[in-house]
Amino acid sequence: MIKQLFAVTCFMLLTISSSYADEALSDAQIKQAIIQDSIRNYSGNCPCPYNRDRAGRKCGKRSAYSKPGGYSPVCYASDVSEKMVTAYRAKIVKQD
Repeated sequence: MIKQLFAVTCFMLLTISSSYADEALSDAQIKQAIIQDSIRNYSGNCPCPYNRDRAGRKCGKRSAYSKPGGYSPVCYASDVSEKMVTAYRAKIVKQD
């Protein structure tokens, strides 16, 4: 009985703490996570102007972000809309 109560208590504490941690993320932290996800999902080596190519040079105008059409990575916090932040929060909650 005590082992079961302990297990249930631990489970509840883990659930509460992970939910609290998700809610505790600021909009700025979520925007950074969205940017990192976008860069990570880009298949090339120059998603954003501030990234560096394989030779170590800044990508600048050669980046996917700087080129019209095609893949448009999210590179800056100003690119992240409130709708994107809300969707990210909802995704986190569903994963718990």
